[in-house]
Amino acid sequence: MGSTPVIATKSMFTGGSPVIIPFLTAGFPDVRTFRDAALAAWESGAGALEIGMPFSDPLADGPAIQHSSQAALDKGITIPRVLELTGQLRARLPIPIFLMGYLNPVMRMGLDEFAGAARAAGANGTIVPDCPIEEAGAWLEASRRHHLDNVFLVAPTSSDERIRRIERRSTVFSYCVSIAGVTGARRDVSAATKSYLGRVRRIMKKPYVVGFGISRPEHVRQLHGLADGFVVGSALVPLLERGRQAGPARVAGLVKSLVKAARET
Repeated sequence: MGSTPVIATKSMFTGGSPVIIPFLTAGFPDVRTFRDAALAAWESGAGALEIGMPFSDPLADGPAIQHSSQAALDKGITIPRVLELTGQLRARLPIPIFLMGYLNPVMRMGLDEFAGAARAAGANGTIVPDCPIEEAGAWLEASRRHHLDNVFLVAPTSSDERIRRIERRSTVFSYCVSIAGVTGARRDVSAATKSYLGRVRRIMKKPYVVGFGISRPEHVRQLHGLADGFVVGSALVPLLERGRQAGPARVAGLVKSLVKAARET
């Protein structure tokens, strides 16, 4: 691991249109399908990849991601295995890779050890939903030592001042959750979500992406100008369960449609 140079995170935002970021739970529904889906997503225009680190109590995730996480755990996808899979994808993917997971397994491994191992595997950075900026000092220090980017979450309930503090802590970009709730594919984008992202746009100077509910090209079109990228995760879970042959192809199809919508805006 670590033999392939890690492409700079800021490269995500140089294409002139919002970046599409698939979220795939490591090892779900099986290792081969996971790898094939990641490669198919990149070939379909994904500008970065978010790899979910399976955890038994994923508090920010809805039923679909919870299901994928438990299924991966049942198949033995531990943190060392996640890092091994990250290294395998790093050797083949010329796009940024982010590890999304929860603080307990990171602390159990050791903050410094995990940060070093994640960077050695080829990860660009991490997203740790249950690590608020007020308690992130030690994790930020470990990440800096190993040149690992930090991405912190902005919520609809975040005050203007808190949004500014989150932006300062996030090294290249921040992650806006579209609703005050858990992940999950949704039918429509609400007026409240548009208003919230408009407020973030007025405040933030650095790029930010939006996730939690993005599942259709219409969502990307409806949020034109209100985000620099879109994360799609829950909508991919049922596609991957179609099997080794159909799953990655269906993931590719959805990613391709989202990329097309992003480039139309």
